[in-house]
Amino acid sequence: MTRYCVAVALSSVLVLVGCKPASEEAVEKPDAALDKREAAAPAPTETAIPEDLDLVILNGRVMDPESKLDAQRNVGVKDGKIVAVTEQAIKGSETIDAKGHVVAPGFIDTHHHNVLTPFGQKLALRDGITTPLELEGGVMPVGEWYDSMGGKSQTNYGATAGVMGARETVLNPKFKSIAGASMNDLDQPKITGATMNWSTKVATDAEIEKVLALVEQGVKEGARGVGLTTGYMVDGITSRETYGVQAIAGKYGLLLGLHGRFSGQDQGASGMLGTDEQLAAVLAGGGGLIVQHMTAQCLALTPYCQEMIDKAYAKGHQVISEIYPYSYGATIVGADYLHPDNYKNNMGHDYGDIVEIATMKPLTKERYEKLVKTAPFTNVTFKNATEETVAEALKHPTSLIGSDAFPYAMKSDGSFVKDWDTPYDAVNGHPRGAGTHAVVLQMVREKNLMPLMLAISKMTYMPAKFMQDNGVPQMAHKGRLQVGADADITVFDPDTVKQVATPANGGLPSTGIPYVVVNGTVVVKDSKVLKGVYPGQAIRTSGADLPSQERDDSP
Repeated sequence: MTRYCVAVALSSVLVLVGCKPASEEAVEKPDAALDKREAAAPAPTETAIPEDLDLVILNGRVMDPESKLDAQRNVGVKDGKIVAVTEQAIKGSETIDAKGHVVAPGFIDTHHHNVLTPFGQKLALRDGITTPLELEGGVMPVGEWYDSMGGKSQTNYGATAGVMGARETVLNPKFKSIAGASMNDLDQPKITGATMNWSTKVATDAEIEKVLALVEQGVKEGARGVGLTTGYMVDGITSRETYGVQAIAGKYGLLLGLHGRFSGQDQGASGMLGTDEQLAAVLAGGGGLIVQHMTAQCLALTPYCQEMIDKAYAKGHQVISEIYPYSYGATIVGADYLHPDNYKNNMGHDYGDIVEIATMKPLTKERYEKLVKTAPFTNVTFKNATEETVAEALKHPTSLIGSDAFPYAMKSDGSFVKDWDTPYDAVNGHPRGAGTHAVVLQMVREKNLMPLMLAISKMTYMPAKFMQDNGVPQMAHKGRLQVGADADITVFDPDTVKQVATPANGGLPSTGIPYVVVNGTVVVKDSKVLKGVYPGQAIRTSGADLPSQERDDSP
């Protein structure tokens, strides 16, 4: 039996005010305040159907999480929009026969570090993702990142203003970003001049002001909020900064994507305490908060972290959790939380639980220490939460699903993977970059993890609605399969969809997702990504969208 606690955030101190067992029924039936995340909308009414449709998807099982429609329908698309969801016979210039398949809204991934790379987009599309978003790490400079993708993206794309990139810019004068993609910059230090200053250096008051100014400028350039990776800057970043960037999110009515300060279970450095630090900033500074890959931080304390998040939401604060369906993660070897003082003593793992991605060999103490000293940006995987903890968190009715897709490395020489034509089997990396959404659907089928509609909602409507409620009006037209919505559509076979990627071959694409449509254009056809097709659009704020003064986020 799972135990849940009622938790209250007071400043940066966590106070447990009561614990009690919670039954499975309690998990499956959240209170009324939480139900609104999954509240059903009225079924859409049918309007006149244009005769000259661009695309029709026939005979499929249409599943729309907002209206709860789950029935065989034909879908008509014109000018990038869904214009018909009907039982009537319809015709169009292009036809997809979806008999035996689910026709769902295109998947939205709130945690994707490969948005900028053609290879990363290719893998995302094979996993049904139409809108990958870099919300945790963020990008910097924001305008440069968005401009670099205009007219060249197969998927929709969006990002937050990254504190990591802002800190490196201020604290390392020699740093030069490649198109603003901070995670990619760290993977190529010889080109960008990236150091670990962003992680380890404590900024002066003057430097903090410069960091905050860069983040705010990024919001004005169109970022969808703020990306904060406190867990990579445990001893470097100050609470003044973590509060300051949350206040920026609050000022403009946007969200913050969080990698919490602590990963572990010890009282003084627990994932729950790291979550509480940013919850306190939300209470004071406003704005929304996505606690990303929550199980990787909270571990065995995950039920308590989720309870705290749900209670905060019930009190009117815009906060939600995000989970990936794996008991191991991917990061750089120099990550603070992999230091043996934390990884062994606080997370309960050892050097052998860390695997160097380029070679797929477990680390030894000697290899770990050498890499941290000479190549701290080396990509690794590492064990974190248990499979049981992950499964419980995935099926919780209010959590989102996000992949945390991480950059891939060539098997041949460990180099950064970017090119679209790179063979799937030529790369090493965490399978989550290729199979997160497929494996969740597989778990629904094989393990009865949760209802299929809830799983789809966690990948589509729920992230869209949360972002819509936090300053991203474009998302009101995404995550839905109904008339008037953007024609981002994923067609999958519920009986065969599965993850193919493995730890040894992390770049193998998912199967059972034969068609993916982005803004009305077929990008995946017969399980093949079409080369040179770029219908992706920016998820980006214009200056006119931003409020002229600070929003009041008090409940």
